[in-house]
Amino acid sequence: MNDGLQQLFPSFSTDLLQAITDKGVDQTATAGSVLMRTGQYIKNTVLVTSGKIKIYREDADGGEFFMYYLQPGQACAISMVCATKSEKSQIMAKVVEEATLIAIPLPLMDKWMMEHRSWYEFVIDTYRSRFEEVLEVIDSIAFRAMDERLEFYLKRQKESCGCNDLKLSHQEIASDLNTSREVISRLLKKMEQHGLVQLHRNHIELLKI
Repeated sequence: MNDGLQQLFPSFSTDLLQAITDKGVDQTATAGSVLMRTGQYIKNTVLVTSGKIKIYREDADGGEFFMYYLQPGQACAISMVCATKSEKSQIMAKVVEEATLIAIPLPLMDKWMMEHRSWYEFVIDTYRSRFEEVLEVIDSIAFRAMDERLEFYLKRQKESCGCNDLKLSHQEIASDLNTSREVISRLLKKMEQHGLVQLHRNHIELLKI
């Protein structure tokens, strides 16, 4: 039995962990590679065992809008929905940090929902947590000004990495928030003047966020 897998997915039963070990397909994805594209049919979902994957929407002009990250011990709720309903993906998934994954084919996803209570609960919990996260993003867009959206974004990045030093360029942030680099640079400079952040070359130190 894979002890590392059990540590990442502590809610999984012994039988489910064994099934994943026997039937799952191990994969490695390099930083910068795209795992899922808009319009692509999804034949499996993936369990993340290491690295970080960015989930985002892409518009017709190639603009990006950041939704959330996938971290070790997680799976993509949207890919699960698309796979089980045989629908095309409405999102993009890009590897931020080299990742190791376990691919779970669609037939097994359906089968395990019936056979393994811990898989069923994991899928439902994944749906719920991601739905709540997407609602927060929608609230941020609908009800907050760009400076508030930027602070909300930085808080999410901090929670994601568990650190106060974010290796993000102004352009990356602008792409994630679907705005211009000039707007982000201006707002970050204002935040620096208020003692909230310290700006460095290609990274941002969070002081009071």
